[in-house]
Amino acid sequence: MFKKILVANRGEIALRIQRACREMGIKAVMVYSEADRDAKYVKLADEAVCIGPASSALSYLNMPAIISAAEVTDAEAIHPGYGFLSENADFAERVWKSGFQFIGPTPESIRMMGDKVSAKQAMIKAGVPCVPGSEGELPDDPVQIRRIAKLVGYPVIIKAAGGGGGRGMRVVHTEAALINAVQMTKAEAGAAFNNSAVYLEKFLLNPRHIEIQVLADKHRNAVYLGERDCSMQRRHQKVIEEAPAPGIARKVIDKIGERCATACKKMGYRGAGTFEFLYENGEFYFIEMNTRVQVEHPVTEMVTGVDIVKTQIMVAAGEKLPFTQRDIVMRGHAVECRVNAEDSFKFTPSPGRITMWHAPGGPGVRVDSHIYTNYFVPPHYDSMIGKIIAHGDTREQALARMRTALLETVVEGINTNIALHRELMMDAKFLAGGTNIHYLEEWLSLHKG
Repeated sequence: MFKKILVANRGEIALRIQRACREMGIKAVMVYSEADRDAKYVKLADEAVCIGPASSALSYLNMPAIISAAEVTDAEAIHPGYGFLSENADFAERVWKSGFQFIGPTPESIRMMGDKVSAKQAMIKAGVPCVPGSEGELPDDPVQIRRIAKLVGYPVIIKAAGGGGGRGMRVVHTEAALINAVQMTKAEAGAAFNNSAVYLEKFLLNPRHIEIQVLADKHRNAVYLGERDCSMQRRHQKVIEEAPAPGIARKVIDKIGERCATACKKMGYRGAGTFEFLYENGEFYFIEMNTRVQVEHPVTEMVTGVDIVKTQIMVAAGEKLPFTQRDIVMRGHAVECRVNAEDSFKFTPSPGRITMWHAPGGPGVRVDSHIYTNYFVPPHYDSMIGKIIAHGDTREQALARMRTALLETVVEGINTNIALHRELMMDAKFLAGGTNIHYLEEWLSLHKG
């Protein structure tokens, strides 16, 4: 097992990894930008290294600075968290070549799953169901593009092969708009992702967003930890997540979960990963795989009792998974609300000093957050300042506990989206379960438009 790990991230995930290291008796080196000098995990660190100014490009995305920090502190491994360099195959490769362990999959796996075209081809090969569409990158010939779209059937969605996070997509409803949409998406993809390849898929009208969490080791063992429903989203950004997904039979989840675990074995995948699906009319359609720990991992931890971050560290150190599929048992229900430093209904960012912070508590309530009273939320990064997770024996109990937790939560000095969460926790359709990926945006336009 490692004696010292460098955490190449910030915010709540940096604190989450630091806690896992402490529990395992591993020293954690925390890197930070000048804007994060006063972060809780920096103050609590065994060792901390400043890697640059506030700008992400000069700090958290600065590969030489991160690797130098690992060298000067004698760290043995680097945990990238989520976001920033976590799914950057070049970074993973540089970590390996510099003599450190990368706590995540191999650069080859990251590269294959990071390109949506090669990811889809790998899934088809592994027997994981995919959205009907072009088998690979769209050709240049407009006649062929039109033929593919006609076969798939309108509406279709054009996607950038190197895209992600809701960027690089365009929905097309008619043949007349098709070629222009392909050309525009190609140009945007080339500029944003340095990869102008695009592909085409059937646009599902009312799907849910269901994902399967997997863990795998280098000894070709792989398990799935049930599913999460992440359909409550705005502009492709998740707002509320829960596990298990309401209204989907366990045997249906087990069938798709087994395919995901099998795909991991076939690919030689190692570490934590998430298979993301659109789910409509009882069918699952693969859209992408995230080759890292997810923001919403706590809901899975609450219902399975598995510590995903500790398991990531164990398998990166070469150990076997400490459990088999038979050991994975789902207990109760968990729901997570992402707390963002932004206006609840206008969504304008609200950085600044927190003059009062009171975290909720009580049975089944977990808070993952790096903030504290007098903490200054910097304007340079993502607006998420924490997550509130509630677990109960039933979905109803988990939601009741979440309502109580949200009422107890106090954040003063800045705006947050807690008021939005309080309203959503009372919404009849959300409470009934099974809302689709468009529901929240429709709700916002009706209630706050």
